[in-house]
Amino acid sequence: MSQAKVDRYKKEKENRKKLMRKQKMMGIVRKGVVAVIAMALIGWLGYSAYDMHESNKERAVTEVNYDSITDYLNGFSSAE
Repeated sequence: MSQAKVDRYKKEKENRKKLMRKQKMMGIVRKGVVAVIAMALIGWLGYSAYDMHESNKERAVTEVNYDSITDYLNGFSSAE
């Protein structure tokens, strides 16, 4: 081994704890980011499926008869 390789190895060995701690933190951050993305994807897919399910249901239709209101308003215009 050349002296440069020996010096580089000693320097890496000195920083090994720091490098391992940094790699461990990066692994935790990656897992966290993947978990957040997975939760967002699952939530979005769940909402989309629920929305599609709700849109396929029949909705109650209510009809409003405005004849009484029209008669009431016409009563004002004819009273003048």
